[in-house]
Amino acid sequence: MFYMDMVFSLVCMLLLIICVLV
Repeated sequence: MFYMDMVFSLVCMLLLIICVLV
């Protein structure tokens, strides 16, 4: 569970960075 939560937060961060760059 903890691993999935960590991966989810990483994906969210990547999406935010992509949105800012685009």
